[in-house]
Amino acid sequence: MSNTYQIFLISDSTGETLDRIFLSLKAQFKNIDYKVNSYSFTRTVNQISKILEIAEKEENSIILYTIVDNNLAKSLANSCNKKRIPCFGVLGSLILNFSKLFNQKASHEPSGQHVLDEEYYNRIEAIQYTMNHDDGNLLIDIEKSDIILLGVSRTSKTPTSIYLANKGYKTANIPLINQSSIPKNLKTNPQKFCIIGLTTEAERLADIRKNRINSLKNTKGQDYTNLDKIKKEVEDAKNTFRKYKWPTIDVTRKSVEETAASVIKIYEIFSKRKNG
Repeated sequence: MSNTYQIFLISDSTGETLDRIFLSLKAQFKNIDYKVNSYSFTRTVNQISKILEIAEKEENSIILYTIVDNNLAKSLANSCNKKRIPCFGVLGSLILNFSKLFNQKASHEPSGQHVLDEEYYNRIEAIQYTMNHDDGNLLIDIEKSDIILLGVSRTSKTPTSIYLANKGYKTANIPLINQSSIPKNLKTNPQKFCIIGLTTEAERLADIRKNRINSLKNTKGQDYTNLDKIKKEVEDAKNTFRKYKWPTIDVTRKSVEETAASVIKIYEIFSKRKNG
């Protein structure tokens, strides 16, 4: 008998929500072998039947689904019960409970989260802005930023910026080489903008830079990976952040998602202070 679990992710939309939920779920269990089988835009009984035919032939099949159509969801659950395949609906009980709380019937519309509303277009605008203002580009209109990230090379500025942009925040990031690399208007009025410094441990940064150079077969100067130089670089950056009273986040042991969550908290405090 195989020890590999066959995980079937069945969604009536893009499957993005289900992917994220399973990502969080599997992080709780170590040393588990699994294979993911993803099925998006599943909206008919016929589609369900074909998927279950495959699942039934596999050993250790488990089904997770996000299907908002009640009849289709019940059909899937009943079929799995007959075939003795573990089956779990991710959104069903939540939608029902919130429907009761809001005293409003749910629309049960697939892809409802992808409606092209104002929030969607604001997010697209934020992504475009962020991509155009990566790595210190287009500083002429940096005042339009919601968030400005500063940090020495390889402190996750770009991936964090992109993640924030997907949340709807116009984010610019600027490589901190020295104080001269910081735009004058940011130094003149340092509390006017939501500026956040990203820092990390020197040893970890040295490893990241060495791996980066090796992967690109780059030949940057020795100072870029020299630990003593990096220690000074990191300390100078911290001194700069302290000088202008900019909040900092140590990204050493943080994922991009965790760093972004910390950034958003700082931004919310900044916005309340600015508007309050």
